[in-house]
Amino acid sequence: MRLMLLLMGLALLVLACSDTDVGEQVPVTLLPTETTAVSTTTTPPSPASPGDATPTTAATTTSTTTTTMPVGSIDDLTIEAVEFATGFNQPVLMLPAPGQSRLYVVEQPGLIWVIDADDDPNVFLDISDDVRLGSEQGLLGLAFSPEYAENDLFYIHYTARNGDTMIEEVNAASGMRSELLRVDQPAANHNGGMISFGPDGNLWIGLGDGGGANDQFGQGQRSDTLLGTMLRIVPESGQYSIPSGNLAGEVWAIGLRNPWRWAFDGDDLWIGDVGQNRIEEVDVVDWTDGSRNFGWSTMEGSECFGGGNCSSEGLVLPVYEYPHSEGCSITGGFVYRGAAMPELAGQYLFADYCEGWVRSVARDGIMREWLPADSFSAITSFGVDAAGEIYVVTAAGSLFRLQRAG
Repeated sequence: MRLMLLLMGLALLVLACSDTDVGEQVPVTLLPTETTAVSTTTTPPSPASPGDATPTTAATTTSTTTTTMPVGSIDDLTIEAVEFATGFNQPVLMLPAPGQSRLYVVEQPGLIWVIDADDDPNVFLDISDDVRLGSEQGLLGLAFSPEYAENDLFYIHYTARNGDTMIEEVNAASGMRSELLRVDQPAANHNGGMISFGPDGNLWIGLGDGGGANDQFGQGQRSDTLLGTMLRIVPESGQYSIPSGNLAGEVWAIGLRNPWRWAFDGDDLWIGDVGQNRIEEVDVVDWTDGSRNFGWSTMEGSECFGGGNCSSEGLVLPVYEYPHSEGCSITGGFVYRGAAMPELAGQYLFADYCEGWVRSVARDGIMREWLPADSFSAITSFGVDAAGEIYVVTAAGSLFRLQRAG
């Protein structure tokens, strides 16, 4: 996202030095589950357009529901956001580990918390001493190995003290950290941040174009740089190899400006790519079909960047986009695959950081708005639990579960 805007106005609190290691517990207080909705609304579909470790307080929850609801019409569905947990310091992501119901919350200053329904939240990882914290810098991403239950391995994406992007492998059992990849960043913004294992079992890494503005470093349409790209590697015992099928080396795709948040849904890769001055976009491709150029900086969304003429031949055009009259910076999310709202299945949820609305779009390009503008202040990310239910993550430190209204 335009993280300079995405986290502008936040109190950039640098964490005090801590000796907390992987899995060390800290005092935290649980609160009863909130039942007051933040907002409840449904907007009819519209056509797509041609982007100090403070104590954490978590709401208690019942066991994750997997009850299958009867499938009604999506036009009759209304959604509300219910506060699930609060007290985090600049949270930027929440997700489960494979085979677990526990949830892991990533804080930008360098901590990861684990929330367990049967225990107080506790610090899972603290690398704050190694993180450079800024408006678009910090601990930005987390991915668990698909074999985490057997190998205890997970992966983090953060900004090192010298400003480099760091991708590390961490062993949760031993606490050992191994550098996989280091990327020099010419500016402080456009770092991407999301990492995830794909359906191919490889580690995918989204990186922005190096920052500044207007692709000033000329990275967008190059495959001989790691910036402005989607990378795809095979982690191997603290090192990595390059799988077959990439465009060049680690690079799987080019043409991304700042893919802050993105997600897989089966073979589909959904990306919320933050725009420059005009357009925010949602892209989707089947990762197996060979579409490897998302257009930046030849294009911004479906328009030629900077005006004039250009060719869109061979480029991935957005499935949905919106102008800056409707927001400033897209926050990508996840495709809904939960059981509580089956009408929502296949919808990619996303938000705007400035405007605070929540929308979704499916492969058909039809957008639906579920929560209106000003429902939230500064949506930094989304979260997902083991049952596929979706959460909203806010800069103020609260997490909200999206659920059927009423």
